[in-house]
Amino acid sequence: MPARRPVAAAIYGVDLGKTRFDVIASDSAGKPVQRVKLGRDTILRFFEAASPALIGMEACPGAQWLARKLAAMGHTVRIIPAQFVKPFLKSNKNDARDAEAIAEAVVRPTMRFVEIKTQSQVDLQALHRVRDRIVSNRTQLICQMRAFCLEYGIAMRQGAGVFKIDISRVIADESNDLTPMMRAVLKELWDEFVLVDTRLAAVTRQVEAIAERLDAARRLMSIPGIGPLGATALLAAVGDGGQFRKARDLAAWLGLVPRQHSTGGKTTLLGISKRGNPYLRRLIIHGARSCVAHLNRERDRLGSWLDQLEQRVHKNKVIVALANKIARMVWAVLTRPGNLYERVDPAHS
Repeated sequence: MPARRPVAAAIYGVDLGKTRFDVIASDSAGKPVQRVKLGRDTILRFFEAASPALIGMEACPGAQWLARKLAAMGHTVRIIPAQFVKPFLKSNKNDARDAEAIAEAVVRPTMRFVEIKTQSQVDLQALHRVRDRIVSNRTQLICQMRAFCLEYGIAMRQGAGVFKIDISRVIADESNDLTPMMRAVLKELWDEFVLVDTRLAAVTRQVEAIAERLDAARRLMSIPGIGPLGATALLAAVGDGGQFRKARDLAAWLGLVPRQHSTGGKTTLLGISKRGNPYLRRLIIHGARSCVAHLNRERDRLGSWLDQLEQRVHKNKVIVALANKIARMVWAVLTRPGNLYERVDPAHS
């Protein structure tokens, strides 16, 4: 039988690369029966000829695309976070041993897997990645212009909104200490800032338009602290939420639960674990911070809960606790079609 033809196997471990893929095939007992190296143009043909099997691969760029392709062929595909594969790697690292470790990890009954995303989820996530990069670029421009002005004794107010007003005034003011060269540099940076800010506004409008079209996003936006950005980012990362057994699992996946360092029956809880998607966690925490500051506590049942919590703990802990509660509400809304957040008036004695 040709080396690149699959043999009868129950499990495949695939180590992904840009142009080369190391594949190990194992029987139902986990014994390796075939090792092959495939190119991007041959891997699909290899698995088309293979009998339906369990295929494991690490979470990395390209894993989602290949998982969808292999699942369409009838295979059962599992994507594993790279940190969970590492303990199964024996001896020195190479691509073949990586594939072997993946094949061993994928059959573990307690292993955790990455949900396979749909194409629409990948597209929406890409839009958020682009927007996040633009926001970072805009912040860099603001910080650089502000620092240049400080070198000439000119201080400006904090915040992107007032910065737009101040920098225009500073550039136009001929009586300040800016040299002609620095004034020209600031003018070029300001022109670049205007382009970046315009692009940011366009991408934000695109995200908001998507949120208005999706029923699940509209239902998520009924939750306090969840806006168009948070709703669409959650749908891109979580989908329908069916991969989580309960609401706490989603909060834990977002890193909004305490980190444990317990032993000998003594429970030690530290700060939040900060696992999972940092972009998504940041959006939810900012939403919670907005709720703590602006929520009408007399008209929402969360109001009395926040009031009582603020009497016992620091404001930052209140914000994180509310973010945890928001994540649980998100799970309830996603997993129950048609469900909305009900703004029930608090009970007064």
